[in-house]
Amino acid sequence: MERRFADAHGTGHDREGPLISIVSAVRDLGRLREITSVLVKHGFGEVVARAGFGRRRMAGRSDPPTPTEDIVLAEGDLAKGEEESARISTAERVRLVLQDLGPSFIKLGQIASTRNDLLPPAVITELRKLQDNVPPVAFEEIQKVIEASLGASLDQVFVSFDKEPLATASIGQVHRAVLATPDGNQDVVIKVQRPAVGVTVHRDLELLHIMAAALERAVPETRIYSPIGLVQQFDRSITAELNFTIEGENAERFAQNFAGTAEVRFPKVYKQASTKQVLALEFFDGLKVDKVVAAGIDGPRVAKAAFGVVIKMIFEDGFFHADPHPGNVIIMGGKTPDVPPVIGLIDTGMVGRLSPELRDRTVDLMVAAVRKDSYAVADALYTIGRPTKKIDMRDYRAEVSMLAEKYLGKPLKEIDLSAMIRDLVGGAMKYGLEIPTDFMLVGKALMTIEGIGKQLDPDLDVFGEAQPYFTKLLRQRYSPQRLGNDLIRGVEQLSRAGYDVPLQAREILEDLRLGRLQLKVAEPALTFVTDRLGRRIFSGLVIAGGTLGGATALAHSTIAGVILLVLAGLLLVFHVLLDLRRKPKPDA
Repeated sequence: MERRFADAHGTGHDREGPLISIVSAVRDLGRLREITSVLVKHGFGEVVARAGFGRRRMAGRSDPPTPTEDIVLAEGDLAKGEEESARISTAERVRLVLQDLGPSFIKLGQIASTRNDLLPPAVITELRKLQDNVPPVAFEEIQKVIEASLGASLDQVFVSFDKEPLATASIGQVHRAVLATPDGNQDVVIKVQRPAVGVTVHRDLELLHIMAAALERAVPETRIYSPIGLVQQFDRSITAELNFTIEGENAERFAQNFAGTAEVRFPKVYKQASTKQVLALEFFDGLKVDKVVAAGIDGPRVAKAAFGVVIKMIFEDGFFHADPHPGNVIIMGGKTPDVPPVIGLIDTGMVGRLSPELRDRTVDLMVAAVRKDSYAVADALYTIGRPTKKIDMRDYRAEVSMLAEKYLGKPLKEIDLSAMIRDLVGGAMKYGLEIPTDFMLVGKALMTIEGIGKQLDPDLDVFGEAQPYFTKLLRQRYSPQRLGNDLIRGVEQLSRAGYDVPLQAREILEDLRLGRLQLKVAEPALTFVTDRLGRRIFSGLVIAGGTLGGATALAHSTIAGVILLVLAGLLLVFHVLLDLRRKPKPDA
């Protein structure tokens, strides 16, 4: 038994015509059918119907339907979806959809899990469960990718190459190898892109952009979650991850930022064996961070060091690892008191950046939290965000302050940083304050490292550890050197303005001399006022004419004169009543 979905509002050809023409141009409509089938199987059939990704073949229609008009869905999938929607929460079904659709969509879910400002907590919790549990690619396929990318055989480049993968992920696969270098043979890890993964990702991106636009247009209630914005962020992130050269450059920049710091290391990049599809990195021989305590390494010491590293990356450098989950943190040494643990951070494909201004505003927010100043927290969050509508500042401050006080009333070491950021951002969004994506990545990085720290040291005082860093940053901000640089920058801007203003004034005067100067004034109430004045003039003329005519007729015919005068009076009353009811438009 088969069934076809119709549009929720009838045939809908006029509304969905542009969508159909766009989708028809997509190279792989088979993938669209697969996506639609998975959505229906997990109980999102109504969304599929309303978005217009399938409809019934109309009776009496002779021309063949377009692919999206005749998406055939098995009745078993529909029944399973209805049963699943009654049994499983929406958040869990969202995760299952992304999981079933493969690498691109898993990565989309991982990125969406950082958007506490857009998605409900239940959905965020489910999306954080998404893991790159993908089967490994056969070694023969991996070998073809490496040799085609490097332009040489494996034997020419590597002393040895382990055929068994060290790790697998949605974008790439990692193998151990020994690389011949001018400094001798080096143990390395080789990160290789899966065959044709770029084609798959770009195909899915094309469909995701189309589907996001269709959702926002056809299902208005989804706009609060900004499908288009999420897909755009995903596009930027995964496009960067597909170029391993960028990941290598990120690792080198991190290494420069932490040069001279013994407690943290980033893998060295071996460029002679690296391309956009292949990345050769130094091998870190250590333990994943979640194995530290069991190995007898000082957990509290590692927790404090890791937290300090992330604080420096975010607030001092403005360039930070946006995904420091346990799998990306390797601890080397530390098994004996005389050998301090060294933190190795890998997988630097996803990074965040903070402009100096946003960095200062974020520091202000954290300092306000440390001081337990709830009103300062509200003001700092306001300066971080971008208002999308007029905000009642009194109500906004009261709301955010109430949320902040729920956490700031506790001892610093008992404050749940991740919950506090989530609630504060939610309060800001409630009043129409849009939070920058980079700040949300800061929140994700802090929440992740807080989770790791609490595992290593349940008594970790997050704010207590951060306080010295924030004090140092505030001293630097108001140091004579920083103030002097700000003053010089201000003088330079005034100097440029002093150079530009005479030229601009000359252009204005020249336009005035030649008669080219035009002034445009926008007055929203002008149209209403003009219309009202016209109606009054017209009614006044009619009433005056009726009154004069009635007075003249009264001298010759009592009945005609009285009728005209009564009509003029009635018209006057009618006009006054209508004029009182007529009000300006809301935007006037």
